Amino acid sequence: MKTVGLPKGLLYYRYETLWKSFFKALNVPVMVSEESNLLLLEKGKKKSIDEACLSLKLFIGHVESLKNKCDYVLVPRIYSLEKDEQVCTNFNCLYDLIKNVYPELNILNYNIDVKHHKSEKKAFIAMGNTLGFSKLKSKKAYAFAKSQEKIEKEKKEQNQNIKLKTNKKKILILGHPYNTKDCLIGKSITDFLSNYPVEIIYSDIFNEKLVNKYAKKISPKVHWTMNKELLASFMYYKDKVDGVIVISAFPCGPDSLTNEMILRKKANAKVLLLTFEELNSNIALLTRLESFLDMLKGGIHL
Repeated sequence: MKTVGLPKGLLYYRYETLWKSFFKALNVPVMVSEESNLLLLEKGKKKSIDEACLSLKLFIGHVESLKNKCDYVLVPRIYSLEKDEQVCTNFNCLYDLIKNVYPELNILNYNIDVKHHKSEKKAFIAMGNTLGFSKLKSKKAYAFAKSQEKIEKEKKEQNQNIKLKTNKKKILILGHPYNTKDCLIGKSITDFLSNYPVEIIYSDIFNEKLVNKYAKKISPKVHWTMNKELLASFMYYKDKVDGVIVISAFPCGPDSLTNEMILRKKANAKVLLLTFEELNSNIALLTRLESFLDMLKGGIHL
């Protein structure tokens, strides 16, 4: 049986359960790349243009680490998840970019473009066909994967709602999950916060049915789907938490826009904006985090 490699970056943090469950239903072994580290980042930077964001450089490093270890590497292309919206251009061109950097790589690809009637379901059935499975079997595998994804999302939402009801101070970690949960980026922040009596709330754990309602509180129309989700999450959680830490990777265009919108609409919310470009030292980061915690009403002590 052929093995599919999953680079642990970018869309992995959004679709981990969906991908793993789909391949599990088809009995296709998967191999996940190692956690992000500085060596992996250096490998990614050597294959990237200078203008690439930190998250993309890390992703390329993850792809590099899977070379010659599996039969396929999954690199999807996503253009639109909503009819009149778009996702970051990095996701539009990700397949082409990786194919050009690694022409020898056997890439497993699927394409989602809701605007042009190319749905996620059709994309997964096509991916199953590439792996040699019938339409019926791929369709059943996708249905199973969606059910597991739904269960996982509901479980995370329930756990987060429990955190919101505690008496501890609460800090919203706001950003794309490929930044907030990456070992070299957001995890350095949550590891620091774990030393304090606070509850960490993640912006991506949010009822998707509420996205449009809360995003409109900032802007009636946001072109970038994933950034619209960040705006909605901020508006939903900002009065439920004591502070907000916004995490971005330089030089993300959509993030620069939504970060400015958040800062203008923060009102009484206490917001710390952290933009990651290089990862040579955590000293400045930790100093800013300590100052932010001191600023929170009542103070926080070990």
